[in-house]
Parts: sequence; C-alpha cells; structure tokens
Amino acid sequence: MMLADGPPMAIFFLFAAIVIVVGVLAYMSSLQRRKELQAWAAQNGLDFSPDRSSDLDDQYPDFSCLRRGDSRYANNVLSGQYRQRAITGFDYHYSTGSGKNRQSHSFSAVIIDSPVPLQPLLIRPEGLFDKLAALVGANDIDFESVEFSKRFYVKAANRKWAYDVLHQRAMEFLLAQPNFAIQFDRRSIIVWRDRTFGAQEFGQAADIACGLLEMLPDYLVAQQTQRQT
Repeated sequence: MMLADGPPMAIFFLFAAIVIVVGVLAYMSSLQRRKELQAWAAQNGLDFSPDRSSDLDDQYPDFSCLRRGDSRYANNVLSGQYRQRAITGFDYHYSTGSGKNRQSHSFSAVIIDSPVPLQPLLIRPEGLFDKLAALVGANDIDFESVEFSKRFYVKAANRKWAYDVLHQRAMEFLLAQPNFAIQFDRRSIIVWRDRTFGAQEFGQAADIACGLLEMLPDYLVAQQTQRQT
C-alpha cells in the first residue's frame, strides 16, 4: 500500500510546490512592476498610489471599458498634471461569470481631461470580427486614408465630428503610434489595452491622448467652446 500510494502523493506535493513557486514569482513580479510605475510617476511629477479605488466607473460612466463585468476597481493609480493636462493612469480589474466559471480580468488605461468640450468617439484597432461584420453591412466610419481605415475601427454618433477630429495629420499621427484603443466622452479621453501596461506604456498612452487634443483644429475648438457657453 505504501508503494501504491507513493506516486500520487509525490505528484500532489510536486503540484503544490509548483503552485507555490508560481505564486511567489507572480508576487515578486507585481512588486517589481509597482516599483517601476512609482519611479515613472516620480520622474514625471505624478502622484502614485497602490490603493484600490472603486468609483472610476461612476466618474466616467460613458467609457465602455470601465463598465465591464462586476467587482470593478482600479489600483496602482497615477495622477497629477502631464503635459499641462490632468491625468489619471491606473490598472483596472473586473470579474465575469459565476461559480466555477468566474474569471478575473485586468488591463491598464490612461484618462486625460480636456479643457475643450468633446463629443463621443471610439477609435480602436480593427479586428477579424470587424472585417466579418463589414461583409454583412455593419460598417464603421471609413476615411480617405485606406491604411488608416484598414487599421482602425472608428465609431461616432456624429460622423462629422469623427472626420473633424481625424484629419490627415491626426491619422498620420495615430498610424505612427503603437496600437491602443481610444474613446472620447464629453470631457475626457481614455486610452487603453486589454492587458496591463509597462511603465513606459503609460507615457505612450498619455502622449496619444494629449497629441489628439493638441491637434484639434482651431475651428473645432471654437465650435465646441461656443456650444458650452
């Protein structure tokens, strides 16, 4: 009996040891990443907090990526002024499913506040599903730049707003950047990916949002400002 029970017990202890090692490595990696984020925040004059925040989905109810699943919260929050604009960067966590099928998900995002009133707009990398949907007539907004239209899925209730924001220089700017998903609400821009960022990617995401705001045409800024008054 001792011999018969030996291999299963050995496999159990080996499995337990692997789980412990993986857990320890993941924890150490998390601590190292947190140090890197804190250092990046300090280099850019930003505050950093590892604490949880559970109200971002209420603060920004129009951002679809912040409304996913349940048990939502942010942590590793970076905040302050970046390129003279208010910034909030963070890791975001949520859960889907229930019971044995419950899963946890994480991604990172940056929100830049705009001094100019905006209109809703979604810009994200185009995927295979989008191309299949186009075959049955569910098209996004296309642009004169074929390269831009192939690379990005663009959606806006006001198509003129999309064309005004995504002029030739703005399209060239986005084509030269790493792929991120971008969404405008009426006062901010969020830039995110469906995974957590490295420290430098927070800067890349923030630069994309700031770049788009800085490239808003003067006539568009005047129009939006007039609507606010």
